[in-house]
Amino acid sequence: MAETELSLDDELGNDIPKAPVGKKSGLIYGLNDKPPVIESIFVAFQHVLAAFVGIITPPIIICSSLGLDAANTSYLISMTLFASGICTYIQCKRIGPVGSGLLSLQGTSFAFLGPILGVGTVALQKGDSPEQALALIFGVCLFGSFVEIILSRFLHLLDKIITPVVSGTVVMLIGLGLIRTGMISLAGGAAALAKKDGSFGSIQNLALGGTVLLIVVVLTLSSNRFLRMGAIAIGLLVGFIISLFLGIVNFSSLNQLPLFRFPIPLRYGIRFDFGAFLPFILLYVLTAIETVGDLTATSAVSGEPVKGGVYIRRIKGGVLGDGVNSLIAAVLNTFPNTTFSQNNGVIQMTGVGSRYVGFYVAGIFAILGLVPIVGGVFQALPQPVLGGATLVMFGSIAVAGLNIVVSAGLDRRSMIIVAVSLSMGLGVIFVPEIFIGKPPIFNNLFGSAISSGGLTAILLTWLLPKSEEEELVVEPENPA
Repeated sequence: MAETELSLDDELGNDIPKAPVGKKSGLIYGLNDKPPVIESIFVAFQHVLAAFVGIITPPIIICSSLGLDAANTSYLISMTLFASGICTYIQCKRIGPVGSGLLSLQGTSFAFLGPILGVGTVALQKGDSPEQALALIFGVCLFGSFVEIILSRFLHLLDKIITPVVSGTVVMLIGLGLIRTGMISLAGGAAALAKKDGSFGSIQNLALGGTVLLIVVVLTLSSNRFLRMGAIAIGLLVGFIISLFLGIVNFSSLNQLPLFRFPIPLRYGIRFDFGAFLPFILLYVLTAIETVGDLTATSAVSGEPVKGGVYIRRIKGGVLGDGVNSLIAAVLNTFPNTTFSQNNGVIQMTGVGSRYVGFYVAGIFAILGLVPIVGGVFQALPQPVLGGATLVMFGSIAVAGLNIVVSAGLDRRSMIIVAVSLSMGLGVIFVPEIFIGKPPIFNNLFGSAISSGGLTAILLTWLLPKSEEEELVVEPENPA
């Protein structure tokens, strides 16, 4: 067995039984084992490939929607990867109280995509430049990170504020609200929509995006776990190759990129608007809950305790790490970071739960972020290709939210909460004109599906009375 160090349980003075490493847990290397360098690098690359697309997709979508040029887009993608490396190291290392000490990856969160696009769009409509819009986005995200930092100390109270029905409804709204963004990309992107030259929704764009979508669906249903895990990456690669043959990939911007790029903290400056900040408060609360779920799953697959003192300290440290890492991300000119769940499947597949592998993952991400060519290549990815892949991802987010709601049990009260919240959340997306002539704070507070639907779910959960008659769970009839 590989060399081991003092476990976190011993450091904290607790004697919490853990699942043994070996046949019983299915692990080859446990949390504090140190696999050989070659094995560590091999496993680390699998973690990187599993999370890579999910990490870089949000900045690509945001940059496209804000109309940023190729140089700034490449820079933001690079900083996103670099920040993921720094934040993953902090999460795995556990620096003081910050971090879980588990093999847990950090990356940009899809949950913030809708509100970020909303803030950026409003800023552009006011006459701000894309760079000024970024300054406002990063300012809001930076101050919002303190919400999660503070919440990490009061995690035991969260279940009284956010129930599974509330969190599941908001997750559904995150996915459903992003589907429009994915469809716009599939049809050619926001730039093609603005040009009105006939390229938006062209047969070529729809066929290309539809092909990528079909590939992702087919591979996701494959019985081969490697094809399942790489479905989105393979779909993007095939779409990219097809785009090369169609001659719609533009590599001209790559010639202008430097060989190496170093971080410039607060490159775009910092701005703040309280009205724009309000929707982010709820999102950081929900991100904390999501992180608890991710880290609980990571503890389980790593053969570590999922209850008791050690578990609670790790969860609190992980959520605190989430908040601190989101702050660091904003300073490094990128978007809020959160734990990724994809790596739990890699841990199960490889049988390696060692947090030391996370150090190699962090190093790989940081190096990729310092090499601009990586961001440049992905910036050249045609919008229909990106849209075909992200549509499946956004739909999956909505289904994940549905699962959370259903797992909590659907009585009449819960169905009313979900129905009204979805109606309010999606309604403001379908008919944004209702905010015309209203004070800006109304649009900032209620203009996104997440804020309006989430606030509705919370208020109804508090206000609607429970009755014994309504406690019956609605379940599908048994055909037998």
